[in-house]
Amino acid sequence: MKIGTKVNLVLIIVFISGILFSGILLSNVLEKKAENEVTSKAEILMEIANSVRRYTNDRVQPLLLPKLDTQEQFIPEAIPTFSSREVFELFRKNKEYANFVYKDAAPNPINLRDKPDEFEGEIVKRFRQEPSLKTLSGFRTRSGEKLFYSARPFRIEKQSCLRCHTTPEKAPKSLIVTYGKDNGFGWKLHQIVAAQIVYVPAANILNNATRSWLLIMGVIGIIFTAIFIIMNQLLKKIVLLRVKKIANVAEQVSLGDMNANFGKESQDEIGDLAAAFNRMKYSLEMALNMLNNNRN
Repeated sequence: MKIGTKVNLVLIIVFISGILFSGILLSNVLEKKAENEVTSKAEILMEIANSVRRYTNDRVQPLLLPKLDTQEQFIPEAIPTFSSREVFELFRKNKEYANFVYKDAAPNPINLRDKPDEFEGEIVKRFRQEPSLKTLSGFRTRSGEKLFYSARPFRIEKQSCLRCHTTPEKAPKSLIVTYGKDNGFGWKLHQIVAAQIVYVPAANILNNATRSWLLIMGVIGIIFTAIFIIMNQLLKKIVLLRVKKIANVAEQVSLGDMNANFGKESQDEIGDLAAAFNRMKYSLEMALNMLNNNRN
């Protein structure tokens, strides 16, 4: 293998390794950035839903609870879960946020629209199995769309929350009339009864991360290619052509052409090599002259 081929092979191996390493590292960074972005959106929406829940619980519920026993029709606006869900549905009417979803997934809900699917049921189950777990998040595909979910356990912390969920006999009559007495009862204080889950569309954010990765990798590829070409040209001009010139002159000298000169173009190592070959040529020329004189 020639020197140029060896150097090129080493450069190709180094550049490919560098590009692969950079690509993997960059992919991880961009993926983490995208995940942090959707996590931030999910947490903001979760806090908004909880703010509506707290407002309903502290300000609206005290006004509406006395009417629950006197009216035949149940007033769902008195329930924090209903209010937060309805506010979120208004939020989703904006086309930009139509694919965002909020849900209080409860295995035993009063309102059956809060019933969890199999995936959400597993989240509630895990929260119950690991009471110290504060949050769960990740990706899932729902209705053909990739979504990022963020979930928190919903635990009964106040005795007042059990007014509608202990037994049908203790629940407001209007609630029984509206929802029946088959679901949503038997809850206990400090029990995890549901999981608050926010779904955020992740496809666009992940696609943007992929496009950024491709763009940056393209720039890195161009830079590495430019460096490869420049190094090849420098290697050819500074080393290979000069070494080849010295080899050609050495061949001429070996054939008896003592007028050939190796030259000394610079003060670097190849220049020193040329100077050494010139000294060797002069020594050889002197030796040949002495030999010819002795013969004469």
